[in-house]
Amino acid sequence: MPDESDDALPRHVQISGIELDSKVEELSTLATPADSPNLKLYREMLGTVTRMAQADRNRWHAKIMLQTLREMEHAFSALEQFKHRRKVTVFGSARTPADHPLYAQARELGATLAKHDLMVVTGAGGGIMAAAHEGAGLENSLGFNITLPFEQGANATVQGSGNLLSFHFFFLRKLFFVKEADALVLCPGGFGTLDEALEVLTLIQTGKSPLVPVVLLDQPGGTFWTTALSFIREQLQDNRYILPSDLQLMRLVYSAEAAAEEIDQFYRNYHSSRWLKERYVIRLNHALSDKAMQQLNSEFIGLCKQGDFLQQPHCDSAQDEPEHCHLTRLLFTFNGRDHGRLRELLDLVNQPQTWAENA
Repeated sequence: MPDESDDALPRHVQISGIELDSKVEELSTLATPADSPNLKLYREMLGTVTRMAQADRNRWHAKIMLQTLREMEHAFSALEQFKHRRKVTVFGSARTPADHPLYAQARELGATLAKHDLMVVTGAGGGIMAAAHEGAGLENSLGFNITLPFEQGANATVQGSGNLLSFHFFFLRKLFFVKEADALVLCPGGFGTLDEALEVLTLIQTGKSPLVPVVLLDQPGGTFWTTALSFIREQLQDNRYILPSDLQLMRLVYSAEAAAEEIDQFYRNYHSSRWLKERYVIRLNHALSDKAMQQLNSEFIGLCKQGDFLQQPHCDSAQDEPEHCHLTRLLFTFNGRDHGRLRELLDLVNQPQTWAENA
């Protein structure tokens, strides 16, 4: 074998890397619309797949990556048509029989949410899921099915329709349950329902998911959620595993109308929120009065890492989506920790007496 310098192989790899980077840049530029702000993101995605191909991961890893990307892209595309509608994810047992009072209540819940112009998202199965979709009707239903070797089949409302998506991975299905939800209603159920309830609360508590209403729904006189809440208070709150204010992240109700009212109340003034560099921005439908701002800076100043709450009548279109620029902004340097207390703040600003036009 002829003599080669020690740096020959690294130089070959470096040159190959430069060539691949050039091809990735060329392909991403060719595939992406010229005015897209996402070009850099698509380039990084292609680069990630390219690096995986270079490493030639084992077949199982490659199949996981492929299935994940396929399912996500398909879901994004299919859900685009529903993006302007508020959605409520409903969880509950797939084994609740049709003659059970909880089934009737879930059917009423679906009908009530549809009457409030809210889409109903479920796992598309039977029991509580079938009842909620039955009440809402196909036009107001979305089903996120999971492919299982037993038990789980799509219910009659969404079966065979464009309102049904099927997922191979539980984690992707759970991602879309939360991503698409403007609110969540949790009915009694088994391991899956409790898993979803605790994951949703964890995501909101840690700020990994936006703050949305989490409604615990039981039949009148039911003890499913009161028993669960007693355990949470006695074992989690009393042992300081959670903050007392974390319990504000969920509300217990006993009727479909009360569940819908909880959701309506949450969006009475609050519109949405986002981070803008170091500041947390709450979009509001109604400006707050001077008295309300004083109250925020007195009672909720602990949510601020520094400075006070500030109100901004509108925004620069370069800092936000154009369709939201007319909304009033409440800005502050949120500590990013106490989301239960943040929920209490939203309850306050949703009261009409705090709005400037009602002062």
